[in-house]
Amino acid sequence: MRWDRLFEDLEGQLASEWEAERAALDAESERLRISRLELRARLRTLCDSRAHAVLSLSGARRLPVRLVALGADWVAASDVVDATRAAKSIRIIPLHAVRGIAVDHGMLLASLDEQDEQPTDLRERMTLGFVLRDLARRRVPVRISTAEGEELHGTIDRAGADHLDVALHDAGQARLASSVSGFLIVPFEAIAAVQTAGDQIP
Repeated sequence: MRWDRLFEDLEGQLASEWEAERAALDAESERLRISRLELRARLRTLCDSRAHAVLSLSGARRLPVRLVALGADWVAASDVVDATRAAKSIRIIPLHAVRGIAVDHGMLLASLDEQDEQPTDLRERMTLGFVLRDLARRRVPVRISTAEGEELHGTIDRAGADHLDVALHDAGQARLASSVSGFLIVPFEAIAAVQTAGDQIP
């Protein structure tokens, strides 16, 4: 009888040690997986969930938004006016301008979940230049926020590999020769956000 109890105690200790070792290995495996996780993968989850977030951008801007789409080097977000509705404008935000993303704890944890490595959406392969060239082709009026905090209103005339040309005019006006007050070449690196009226993303 005494031997039975001794063996039961030993089996219990062995099982407990085995569980502790397995938990340690699982924790180490999870730490290793997270160490390889990229920001784009987490943004993909947040965009797929249409998550509410507060983006901290270069120029000390904080924007309450709903994340709606992810591109190759940009994220699109709709402005949030209040807790119940979203405004009818979209911001195209280069990833280089994002300084932080505040989300609720549930979304933070959800964005850590394992997911496919390869983007399946064609939009995820579109670069910032591609999107800006599309806005130029459609003559969409934009508001460009620069990293230094300047706000430029106008229409993108053309977009190169790493810069764009913008015809400056008052907000809400069409790009007519008589309304253009000047032209500016803006490097992509200087852009914090490009805002359009309505749902103007490809």
